[in-house]
Amino acid sequence: MHKKIMLQGTGSSVGKTILTAGLCRIFAEDGYKVSPFKSQNMALNSYVDVDGFEMSRAQVVQAEAANTTPKAFMNPILLKPTGEDDCSQVILEGKAFKNMNAAEYYKNYKRFREIAIQNYFKIQSEYDIGVLEGAGSPAEINLRSMDIANMGIASAVNAPVVLIADVERGGVFASIYGTIMLLRKSDRKKIKGYIINKFRGDLALLEKGIKMLEDVLQKENISVPCLGVIPYFDIHIEDEDSYIFNTKEKKEIKDINIAVIQFGKLSNSTDFNSFLMYDDVNLVYVDRAEDLNENFDMIILPGSKNAIYDYSIIKERHITKKILSLAKEGKVIVGIHGGFQMLGKTIKDLSQVESSYLKIEGLGFFNMKTKMETEKYTKQISRTLANCTGILEGFDGLKVSGYELHQGITTGDNSCSVVPEKDFSILCKDNIIGTYIHGIFDSAKFTRKLLNKIRSKKGLDPIYDYMSLESFKEKEYRRLAKVMRSHLDMKAIYKILK
Repeated sequence: MHKKIMLQGTGSSVGKTILTAGLCRIFAEDGYKVSPFKSQNMALNSYVDVDGFEMSRAQVVQAEAANTTPKAFMNPILLKPTGEDDCSQVILEGKAFKNMNAAEYYKNYKRFREIAIQNYFKIQSEYDIGVLEGAGSPAEINLRSMDIANMGIASAVNAPVVLIADVERGGVFASIYGTIMLLRKSDRKKIKGYIINKFRGDLALLEKGIKMLEDVLQKENISVPCLGVIPYFDIHIEDEDSYIFNTKEKKEIKDINIAVIQFGKLSNSTDFNSFLMYDDVNLVYVDRAEDLNENFDMIILPGSKNAIYDYSIIKERHITKKILSLAKEGKVIVGIHGGFQMLGKTIKDLSQVESSYLKIEGLGFFNMKTKMETEKYTKQISRTLANCTGILEGFDGLKVSGYELHQGITTGDNSCSVVPEKDFSILCKDNIIGTYIHGIFDSAKFTRKLLNKIRSKKGLDPIYDYMSLESFKEKEYRRLAKVMRSHLDMKAIYKILK
């Protein structure tokens, strides 16, 4: 018999995504077939599943934690902000539907709600346990009648709810009490307990508050027990659109220093997570030309949900001028997805698929042009490098894998393609690399060989630590489950499941 539980939060960024992943891992370790589910997610980090359907990376992380294959039905509605007019590209069941503003989106909520419910039924029929994640807060009382992310879904699929609150933000008891009291009475009954997350300090002091909150709620004839207090601890797991490992922080200069250009609509920041495992690498995000200097060995133009708009902004800030200068100095320049398109001659969006900007002139490193099309190109991909030149000389025979996810179609001179297919999946010219492959740096041999090429240019000895991102993530999932088991009342949680 299928069981389910839903984690909702007192607000955004309280830890729902990570704790959902943790429960997925715990249930999987206990022998159950488990699937995550988030009916509606707003995120710029996305993924392409084995069937070529697009989904949020947050549910990919949760599926990995559950030891199951990520599938788009785990996230049937994905909203990707375009950066213009409060619009988002709406992805329905893994395929791009259309750009909509909030008003238009909510006019269609009945259709979207039905899509969400039908996709959960797939999970209900194939898995022992469904671990659902809400979005934002269920106490957005102005949206309850159109809700398809929190109590609306919990009610539709009859899922018991556990509330997550972040004590680090302050006012944790007020946020729990206020959230519960703002809910409809029928929705309150669905809340079976709460978890306090990210706690630091004297637990005895917090326990006093927990008892006082229990007394206050009982006066309202409400019984919502505390199911546990999760301590604050560093966990290196992707959390929605955040950049893990605090990559925006200023760090000391290391052997190899990498700058990622911070776009306004940067997508798939997860492309660079693997760099953060290497002790000789320092990775930071840069949004000012003055912060780009000769200390950086590699500059990456990442993916973008609105490539023309983002390029116009970095050009206005003179970042493009600095990139051209650093390229002449021999620094390695890498473009991925939208960043790859910027390395060409032009990007056109005459049908205004991504934005109201029609055309921009690119950096011109490659003799290619990109035109935005209405149909999105999504597929998983593997390529074996061949006839490599420039910074990739000697890479022949190396295999890279990932996924392509782009609205633009690129044409032009592909003579510097370094794959036998001679397509635009990977181009290399001197010290410039362009690729449509998201996740290319997850290929350990490719990444370390590239880092060693840079080390050699700097007169440094090579390092042969082929880091496995999969092994690293597996270690973190196990650690997360261990911490959660030791601080949660798992007997009570299993009782809620029943």
